[in-house]
Amino acid sequence: MGVLRRVGVVGAGAITSLHVPFWRRLGWEVSVFALDGAAGLADRYGAEVRPTLDDLLEDVDVVDVCTPSATHVEVAGAAVRAGLPVVCEKPMALTFAAALELAREAERRGVRVLPAHVVRFFGQYEAAHRAVRSGAVGDLAVLRFVRGGSRPTADWFLDESASGGIVFDLMVHDLDQASWLAGPVRTVHAVQNPPTSDGRVPPEVVAHATLEHDNGAISHVQSFWGSPGMTFGPSFDIAGSAGRLVSSPDHEVTVFEDVPGLATEQSYLPPDTAEESPYLSQLRELSGTLDGDGPCRVSVWDGVTAVALAEAAQESISRGGPVDFLPWREQMAAPR
Repeated sequence: MGVLRRVGVVGAGAITSLHVPFWRRLGWEVSVFALDGAAGLADRYGAEVRPTLDDLLEDVDVVDVCTPSATHVEVAGAAVRAGLPVVCEKPMALTFAAALELAREAERRGVRVLPAHVVRFFGQYEAAHRAVRSGAVGDLAVLRFVRGGSRPTADWFLDESASGGIVFDLMVHDLDQASWLAGPVRTVHAVQNPPTSDGRVPPEVVAHATLEHDNGAISHVQSFWGSPGMTFGPSFDIAGSAGRLVSSPDHEVTVFEDVPGLATEQSYLPPDTAEESPYLSQLRELSGTLDGDGPCRVSVWDGVTAVALAEAAQESISRGGPVDFLPWREQMAAPR
């Protein structure tokens, strides 16, 4: 395969401003198709407009899906059937069945699908992952993740059929982190307050999920949409048998260790100032992987797992009790 250098971005919403300029910075030619806003996006970043999705698919090497959540799997599937590798914003789909089928079809056709799980590229989460994988924290015990801020302004986020609600739109980031750091999940128990009613998610809402992992660790994941103007503030607190890692807007440093005996040269702190945007870091690694130049920290099966965990959390909310996650895992592990 030759070097890929033409990317087709589908969609023109807010997230595209965190994709298109970085594709351009990495030297890619950018084409855009969107039902609305394509011309403005193209003018702003020097991209080419394509009148239809089919026209876009005929003219690019890679497709970047930045549409509203409910359409991700449809657009990604069209690209896969055209033999094109895909970068897909989270979540890959709003149902596990759809995400699973997309992953299997991509494998059958030998096409890469890379979920854009950008939180894996933020410095403090990279640092935590290195610390956990090196054994510096010891055996994991309790992991806590919090993510939230001002409620969405676009109405479609409050339509659960369009966005998946707060679980698929926001919590999915930390469900992925819990799985990335602590490994496979056995049970999921989630609650939401106030509850979704007639398919409408309350504009100010909190959801909490408790995950039990195979290794005995417990992850607590909390997500919330708050009042207008509330500052966005993700945080984590990871405790193990050998120490603890914390990231919070309230601390002067992004990550600090409570790990006795950790030498200075083994520090897992990220740089005081980020060298580049995590969105740029993400696309740099994804594009390198698509060119065959190296591994990627996120796979299509990571995307499927995140969707499965979100679906299990929603099922738990609906049931009012814990759910066994093993059936989802068994379907992913079934012969393909």
